[in-house]
Amino acid sequence: MLTSRTPRGLDRLVNFTDAAVAIAITLLVLPLVDLVTDGKEHPLRTLLEDERGTFLAFAISFVVIASFWTGHHRVFEHLEDYSSAMLWANFLWLASIVFIPFTTQLLADQGTDTAPVNALYIGTMIVTTGSLALIEVLAVRDPSLQRAEVRGQLDARGALVAIALLLVALVLSVVAPVVGLYWLFLLFLSGPLTRLFRSRRPTEGAGVAQDASEEPGRQD
Repeated sequence: MLTSRTPRGLDRLVNFTDAAVAIAITLLVLPLVDLVTDGKEHPLRTLLEDERGTFLAFAISFVVIASFWTGHHRVFEHLEDYSSAMLWANFLWLASIVFIPFTTQLLADQGTDTAPVNALYIGTMIVTTGSLALIEVLAVRDPSLQRAEVRGQLDARGALVAIALLLVALVLSVVAPVVGLYWLFLLFLSGPLTRLFRSRRPTEGAGVAQDASEEPGRQD
């Protein structure tokens, strides 16, 4: 258990995380390299047609990992310190990130039974999103971990909405596997739903404040 932490400790945590993500995103290209290192000639058009699944899986996972890193970067830009719980939540986040190249290869090699592979891929995304949401919640609950100039700006509701949408996509990928990973387009609803929840909270708060202000002047 950590008893003391320094700014250098946070830097090491972020640097270690960035290095692991860089390795994971590099591993995505190895299956593509293997396609042209077998000593045979591969016309580009034939290669693209025959291995379109491999190229598509690479493109999807590259965007997925890049998006996850962007979210991680956004959260840690708000921090000046971290807790033990954050440290282990970050390791869980990393475990899911480095697992993505494996699930990517499964996507490229999947046969007719696509539901389990799609479910595993989306399930991995749920772990990644959930662990980052946990880090964000921990930071919100302990504002002293946040940088003074941006303190109070973190909001975990966006991550929680994304988790809910991923759970829906997971169920639908099993129930209707013919759609496959296209269920992930549900994530485009994350932004509008998050803005909806954020806009409702101030209104509700204003209503409570108004009731409170009227209370002293109430006449029986």
